[in-house]
Amino acid sequence: MILSRKAEQISASITLEITALAKKMKDEGSDVIDFGVGEPDFNTPKYIQHAAIDALNKGYTRYTPTSGIMELKNAIINKFKKDNNLNYKASQIIISTGAKQCLSNTFQAILNPGDEVIVPLPYWVSYPELIKLSDGIPVFANTQESNNFKYTKEELEKVVTDKTKAILINSPNNPTGTVYTEDELRMFADFAKEKDIFIISDEIYEKLTYNEVKHVSIASLSEDAYHRTIVINGVSKTYAMTGWRLGYTAASEEIIKLMSNIQSHTTSNANSITQYAAVAALNGDTTTINSMVLEFKNRRDYMVERINSIKKLSCVKPEGAFYVMVNISQILKKELNGVVINDSLDFSKHLLEEEKVAVVPGDGFGVSNFIRLSYATSMESILEGLNRIEKFMKSFN
Repeated sequence: MILSRKAEQISASITLEITALAKKMKDEGSDVIDFGVGEPDFNTPKYIQHAAIDALNKGYTRYTPTSGIMELKNAIINKFKKDNNLNYKASQIIISTGAKQCLSNTFQAILNPGDEVIVPLPYWVSYPELIKLSDGIPVFANTQESNNFKYTKEELEKVVTDKTKAILINSPNNPTGTVYTEDELRMFADFAKEKDIFIISDEIYEKLTYNEVKHVSIASLSEDAYHRTIVINGVSKTYAMTGWRLGYTAASEEIIKLMSNIQSHTTSNANSITQYAAVAALNGDTTTINSMVLEFKNRRDYMVERINSIKKLSCVKPEGAFYVMVNISQILKKELNGVVINDSLDFSKHLLEEEKVAVVPGDGFGVSNFIRLSYATSMESILEGLNRIEKFMKSFN
């Protein structure tokens, strides 16, 4: 029987092979250091946990409106006003099962077959596949490490066509840690206005910035940017709530209505208990967030300095999120114990097998000469893991 051609075009994550091998080694008792993790290693703050328990005790376990409870919408509206100088109405907000569903809903709401979405290279692994699932075409704009992996106007002009429907911005960025300045975002806003396209702004790492670098939401820059921007955010990274699965979208009433219709036929409402916990998160004290960000900064500073001290490895210092893209181009096509290392997947497999360190191959992000390391793990693991990587690098001919 013929299966879905669309589904057959969706790529499995290139990291699954590394993840499966790392898990197998751990299950067999190996001491694997995992730099692949994409979530904070901190527990969800107690006040958020208590809010969830209170919601359970009050019996808030039934369906909610598809687009979310009003208490949470009001908390999101207040957050946008306070943090981003943005004014939204409840009818412009939808709450979904994670920011990934927000993105999926967005692409389904705005794309028609053949529409193109400009995506930065390197990209978060799910962007191209979510676009393809919505009958769109991901078009990649190159970025350069020397420019901190940022879009330039020249690269955007190379890939924009009359089929371009949207440009995607992720700041702070996964996998690069890039944070765009206000002036750089104004360039995007002007570009989108000139080409009359949507802006999809993924701001899930908003609170994770370092060294006085400030996140700016592109929707706040002008009336035109406000009306054409679809803002994606959530509670997973900022509040260490990855498993709770809650994201939210802010956009025009027309787009939110379409997204709500789509969601009503897929997952319906986001988890009811999580919604009440998210109200507490957004309305709560920022002390725990500030402590987490400070710890991430300390880990980042050590990791970047140490990587750049290892022969034939290099990286730029990320300004946000909790990832470092490590340039391994100096050892590609070289031999390791008689085996040629052709790309980041080869490098990652041998690193795991030889030194029991798991990293994410850059091939999963569209670049084969990088690996991604996460510093959302303990300093003890970072110290030991980098010691092992340095030892591994000394093995090359």
